[in-house]
Amino acid sequence: MLDLGRTFLQSVERSPNTLALVDGDIRLTYAQWHDTILKAAGGLRELGLARGDRLLVVLQNRWEMATLHWACQFAGIVMTPLNWRAKPDELDYCVTDAGAKAVVFEPVSADAVYASEAAQKLPRIALDDAHGTISFDALLSGQAASVTTEATADDISLILYTSGTTGKAKGVPRRHRHERAAALAHVAQNLYRYGERTLGVMPLYHTMGVRSLLAMALVDGLFVCVRRWNAALALESIGAFELTCLYLVPTLYHDLLAAPGFANASIGSVTKLGFAGAPMSDGLLKRLSAAFKPELFVNHYGSSEVYTFSIDQDATRKPGSAGRAGINTRLRVVKLDAASPADFAAVHEEGQIIADLLGDEAFEGYWNRPDANAKSLRDGWYFTGDTGFFDQDGDLFVSGRVDDMIISGGENISPVDIESVLSLHPAVDEVAVAGVKDERWGQRVVAFIKRRDYVDSGALDAWCRESDLVNFKRPRDYVFVDDIPKSPVGKILRRKLSAGEYDIDTTNNPTETTKE
Repeated sequence: MLDLGRTFLQSVERSPNTLALVDGDIRLTYAQWHDTILKAAGGLRELGLARGDRLLVVLQNRWEMATLHWACQFAGIVMTPLNWRAKPDELDYCVTDAGAKAVVFEPVSADAVYASEAAQKLPRIALDDAHGTISFDALLSGQAASVTTEATADDISLILYTSGTTGKAKGVPRRHRHERAAALAHVAQNLYRYGERTLGVMPLYHTMGVRSLLAMALVDGLFVCVRRWNAALALESIGAFELTCLYLVPTLYHDLLAAPGFANASIGSVTKLGFAGAPMSDGLLKRLSAAFKPELFVNHYGSSEVYTFSIDQDATRKPGSAGRAGINTRLRVVKLDAASPADFAAVHEEGQIIADLLGDEAFEGYWNRPDANAKSLRDGWYFTGDTGFFDQDGDLFVSGRVDDMIISGGENISPVDIESVLSLHPAVDEVAVAGVKDERWGQRVVAFIKRRDYVDSGALDAWCRESDLVNFKRPRDYVFVDDIPKSPVGKILRRKLSAGEYDIDTTNNPTETTKE
């Protein structure tokens, strides 16, 4: 299999004069970008980084971030991107855990780098007016690397640090062949053609952002950098560059639809929508379908460890369905207390979703974490920690995380089922359901509502009673909040809701209890 450097060369050789990268006023064709990438690779070599060394990068989605990603692939250096919001202690941990040989940062992440003892011991490549040991401009000023790559398909391409909900982040090393297989699958499963154009907004420290970057190179496409999410700017970029495909988390789609200029925005060039990272509510699915009328609407379910678990190329066909295993994947649902991959759950029985580690996109184990391997890797299968079930047609439904499962009165209750029902109420803007400690029930089902228009708990309870939601799943409390807490990539943080970490919407009664 080709390594990723040679993969990029394919596009340079096919389409040297095609626009490849946009970031504000920066416009680079494939030939121009390739020249810059080789200069960056050469600069990293002169700085002392060798094949297999880790480069820690703490940048937003800017052209330098995308360039360094590709430079590492050519040089055989392991790209190790971190959230640009990382705190000093997180930097200390990741620098030490990865054994990083240099750090790249910008003003927005500078304070954390300055305060990180581990980072201060390394060469520090600074952008803009941040202060390091070398500037990014100086990095590009030396001798360019050779045109051919120094990596092989079996070399490690990057290490992604998963955010996790508890404990230290886990490093997920992925080889060039894993990354190329995942990018090829992304192209195939989203039916991308040559010359697709996408919004590069999902962070390049996250698997969704990396996949968009690689996929565009595979089809000689355009990657439009979005440094920090802004719905109005995103709409402007869609129109200005006639973007053809979007791959976002549901939260960002929600923001697009809510942007003041959406009704008059030029979005007709977009023919393909894809989402991942979190379930999409039935209400948002319907609104997006009506607004974009996409040729293809893909629900992609996956992870950093195994990029694609499953794909549904018609997300509105069976709302909530994550479809079936991707082209490089085998999936199973096993019982929640399964001791082995052979302990299958029955049809419609909620269990844990697991994936075959022999799949072309699957990682081989966590970086320096035998404890995490022992928990998640068993008999050649990756235990995802996600809950779900197969229906009678063989379609997968993802119901949440094992840790998010609400156990109330001895019943296992999935938050996603309840959220899907409530999301369809016209006055509900966003909803999240979580379990809150209760002396009688163990946990009480509570719905946290961000309102679009005024609604009270009585109306929402009546809505649930009139739906097909079984009675024991009905929320016992409704809390009206200003916002639903989410991670930087849009995942609902139910643990914060359970712990009371939210801002109450004080325009009306903040908490209302329904009758049993």
